[in-house]
Amino acid sequence: MKTQQNHTPKYWLMKSEPDVFGIDHLKKDKTTWWEGVRNYLARNYMMNEMHVGDQILFYHSNAKPSGIAGLAVVSHNAEPDQLQFNKKSASFEKRATREKPVWFCVQVAFQHKFKNFISLEEIKQDPQCSNMLVIRKGQRLSIQPVSEKDFLYLKKKGL
Repeated sequence: MKTQQNHTPKYWLMKSEPDVFGIDHLKKDKTTWWEGVRNYLARNYMMNEMHVGDQILFYHSNAKPSGIAGLAVVSHNAEPDQLQFNKKSASFEKRATREKPVWFCVQVAFQHKFKNFISLEEIKQDPQCSNMLVIRKGQRLSIQPVSEKDFLYLKKKGL
């Protein structure tokens, strides 16, 4: 995995439903393209802000409990999401062409499954995490920036 020259790593929280694709799936597969995201802000994060070497808190959403299950890393910069071209896919995009794709995704690689799962309730109750987007009401975005301070704190807490 080659990181971009002069790139200061950024930190992200990426949500996935564990019964669809959880940390155990990523551990088994080692890498995956973060396909199927159909939100423009999340797409723009992947296209313009995320780069190889960026660190990820892997979050299980719509789960009981929801929370951070482990760590991943961006292993490949954004490329067109191939699902947008597949007419049989729920993520098919009729406006997209190979010359002018609409949706993009990064590839992520497994790093570590947390020994200590960190639930959303724990994050909400922890004053150290009071600025995280994931605890804000109405914040449903599947890809969110995280401060380095919050990332390192939660990483230490989960390991």
